[in-house]
Amino acid sequence: MARGLLARKIGMTQLFVDGSAVGATVFEAKPCTVVRVKTIETDGYNALQLGYDEVDEKRVTKPLAGHFKKAGVAPHRHLFEVRVDDPENYNVGDVIGVDVFAEGDKIDISGISRGLG
Repeated sequence: MARGLLARKIGMTQLFVDGSAVGATVFEAKPCTVVRVKTIETDGYNALQLGYDEVDEKRVTKPLAGHFKKAGVAPHRHLFEVRVDDPENYNVGDVIGVDVFAEGDKIDISGISRGLG
């Protein structure tokens, strides 16, 4: 099962746990579309190429527009890969959402600083 998504930070809030306030980050995780299925036979490793944040076709470069058109999916703002063990369970156009995670799962988060300084 694919265990990765892109999300956008919405903001911060606080939760009260046992009477004390704990900081919490709020993320918006939109569904990701499978753009390409990579296999060991064709690419040397198993992975899914996922698209995040659907946009208008004029917002992507011509090479990327051709990539999305060949796959038969709408253009997306971001492309990323997630390694999988069983790529044959996925098809181009499948949608992967937050349902791949269960309540209480530990997740790793990495971010990109906006560099406003």
